Amino acid sequence: MTRTITRTYDSYAQANAAVAAVREVSIEEADISVVAHKDHPDADSPEARELDDSSATGTGATVGGMVGGGAGLLAGLGMMAIPGVGPLVAAGWLATTAAGAVAGAVTGAAAGGLTDMLTSSGVAEEDAEVYAEAIRRGAIMVAVRVMPEDEADVVAALDNHRPTDLAARRSAWAEEGWKKHDPAAAAFSSDQMRSERARYM
Repeated sequence: MTRTITRTYDSYAQANAAVAAVREVSIEEADISVVAHKDHPDADSPEARELDDSSATGTGATVGGMVGGGAGLLAGLGMMAIPGVGPLVAAGWLATTAAGAVAGAVTGAAAGGLTDMLTSSGVAEEDAEVYAEAIRRGAIMVAVRVMPEDEADVVAALDNHRPTDLAARRSAWAEEGWKKHDPAAAAFSSDQMRSERARYM
């Protein structure tokens, strides 16, 4: 039975390196997903390259081109809008899940937005609230589906590229009154994401 191992990163360079490390331990591209805010401050960095807006729903998007070939982390990703977060880009199996969440939100069936997307993918609800808020604030999420025998190698690969300390950030947000991700909250701007990241550097 597979588990979902999830980490967030502040920069595309870190996320790209983490994905490359996961691929080196023989995890298939089909089991790797990335979700990021379209307006991330590093969206124009060499690691991000060009966004592919042609796949509006994100269905069928893959992680192909995320490592090697100079294609950049976000090449070929689909784009969609998530309530409480704003425009996202997503690749891999989470892209299809995200597209379904967006469709459900339009019909009123998925009011939880990104949190519902994550919980339906195997992330614990409490953790999903934090991941959703982190993405809203500009973090880049890498999620990997693993078999038990590969879990230790994947965790080591992800943790070797400076993932964000979400426990510390959650505590900081809580001190400011944050309790959980709000799908009705206003999306962060690129400048707000940059300021948020600067708090922890």
